[in-house]
Amino acid sequence: MKRLLLLWDIDGTLIDDGNVCETVYPLAFERLTDRPALHRVATAGRTELDIMDELFVRHGVSGVEQSRVTAELATQLRRRAAELRTVGRVLPGAVEALRAMGAQCEVAQSVLTGNLRANAVLKLRLFGLAEFVDLAVGAYGSDARERAALLPVARRRAAAAYGHDFDADSTVLIGDTPRDVHAGRIGGARVIAVASGASSDAALREAGADAVLADLRDTAAVIHAVQARSPAARSTG
Repeated sequence: MKRLLLLWDIDGTLIDDGNVCETVYPLAFERLTDRPALHRVATAGRTELDIMDELFVRHGVSGVEQSRVTAELATQLRRRAAELRTVGRVLPGAVEALRAMGAQCEVAQSVLTGNLRANAVLKLRLFGLAEFVDLAVGAYGSDARERAALLPVARRRAAAAYGHDFDADSTVLIGDTPRDVHAGRIGGARVIAVASGASSDAALREAGADAVLADLRDTAAVIHAVQARSPAARSTG
């Protein structure tokens, strides 16, 4: 039985996109509005729809249908797939950590990401990471605008798939921004923060992470952090 739900953030945690994705939002905005994006908005730890909503508000644009927004975001990323693969990279230790956690029969492993599902799948497949996660039970930026609302989505999908409810102690979220940490705190999950993105160790601790790792290079440290308070770890410890 799967007794632990492990949810990974993607950007800044598993991969470095080489800033390619930063170009997607202004380009999508221009295609959707026939206007250039004159303002930049913060993107780290946010859902793609939330990012686009702020772009629209800051430019005084309203009434753009969500279906058009999601389609354009997916189109723009697909067009940059070759560039993303060239300048992006899998972060050190990510493959080893994913493989090690996926090999444990009690762990259901997926993603919780601000990326739209189509964009998340593209990135994971592009960098050879999709094989390690159950994409069907993940939660994506196309499921909700607010990142904190994604955790219940992943839990419901995992419960339906594995026939077991995952509570706060048996759900672990791994991410690299304070928004990831807050999502876990609000949604009810243990949070492991990785200081491999733009956020410092201190900022992640201040946000309330249960554990902070410098990166994913030390696979044993990742496994220990994930299992530190899990029911499986307590029953064998």
